[in-house]
Parts: sequence; C-alpha cells; structure tokens
Amino acid sequence: MPRHELLGSARIPDTQKDLRLYKYPDKFSIVIPGRGELMNSRVHGSERALAELACKAMQGRSNTRLLVGGLGMGFTLAAALEQVGNDSEVVVAELVPEVVEWNRELMGEPSGHPLTDQRTTVFIGDVANLLRANACGDGSCFDAIMMDVDNGPTAMIRSENNWLYTDEGLHITRQALRPGGVLAVWSAAPDQKFQTKMRRCNFKVEEHIVRPHRAGKGARHYIWLAQ
Repeated sequence: MPRHELLGSARIPDTQKDLRLYKYPDKFSIVIPGRGELMNSRVHGSERALAELACKAMQGRSNTRLLVGGLGMGFTLAAALEQVGNDSEVVVAELVPEVVEWNRELMGEPSGHPLTDQRTTVFIGDVANLLRANACGDGSCFDAIMMDVDNGPTAMIRSENNWLYTDEGLHITRQALRPGGVLAVWSAAPDQKFQTKMRRCNFKVEEHIVRPHRAGKGARHYIWLAQ
C-alpha cells in the first residue's frame, strides 16, 4: 500500500513552480517540488493565530468585513469565521484556482469546510489587485487584513508578491483599511527592516512570536500586528 497519494497538481501563476497536493494516512500536504513541504493539515497553529490576533484587536466591532490573503488549507479563514459575528463577511483571496477546488472537494475536512460558510466570499486572483481595487480610503473597505502570502517579506515563492511588502504596497493596504483597522502579516522568519518600514508607513506595530503546533512546539513563526 503506498505511503501517500498524489491528489492534484497546479502551476503557480507567473512562475515555473508547481504545487502538489498529497494525501497521507494522517494528513494532507502541499509541496513545491525541489523546495519541500509548504504546509500540512496537522500543523496549523500559527495560521490560526494570524486570524485570532487580528480579530482580538478589533473586538467590539459589528458588521465587520475582513480580508484573508492566501487560502492555503483554510485554517486562517476558519479561525476568522469563528471570531466574527453572523453579520460579518470574510473575503479570501487565492491566486491558484486549484487550491480553492482542493479545499472544496478534497481537503476541506480538517479545517471544517470554511468555504461553505455563507459569510465567506472567494476572490480568485492576485490579492494585490484586490487591495488596489479597495484602496478607497473612505471607510467602506476592510476592518482587518490578514496576509499569509509566500513565507513572509523575504522568502518569496513568486517575485510579484514582493510589492505587498514595499512602501507602495503598505500604503495601498493602509488605504484599504477602515479607520482603526488592523493589518496582520505572517512570516516564517524575523524581519526588523520590515517592521521599520511598517512604522514608516504610519502603522503602530506589535510583534508576536507563535508556534505552528498548538502545543507550543516547532519552529518560531512571526506575526506583525499593525494598526
């Protein structure tokens, strides 16, 4: 009996890299050949913490509208839905259409099938384009933006995502937030220069160190919470 089964493969737009979805006896795993495992369904504590920290920072708001940049295996989206009320909307932006299909048809159970929640809106495309379209600055956009794209500001899988971490990208992101809104950014590594850049773009920044395992084990991951 094979140890794992390949369920699907998808090309990452604007790259020569593929995502591959595998099913193991105890987990689902998404890998990039040559770079190793990107994520798996057993280790998701820091993905959930991204949403939990952002939602805690905006407690007391009603009719909230949130943006999750990067669907992945759905754990950030699921955690956001758990934290907000029935009058809220959570928009999730995913660049790779097949990842949305995999969540709906193959690997949605570990995260609780958050795409079936009536409060979820799916945007298939570059989250940067969605931010530009919502950079209205009139208070009608997002209460919180949670970014889990690539592995942070420097560990790029897709070079186009670098824009999100530039001064221009942060300025546009700030315009897409409602007054007092929250930006939460996930990273696999520390980055003092990026924190400095966020402050230069008029964000008040807190750094949180979290673990991928809910029991507090594993590598250190970093979440910057900016208001």
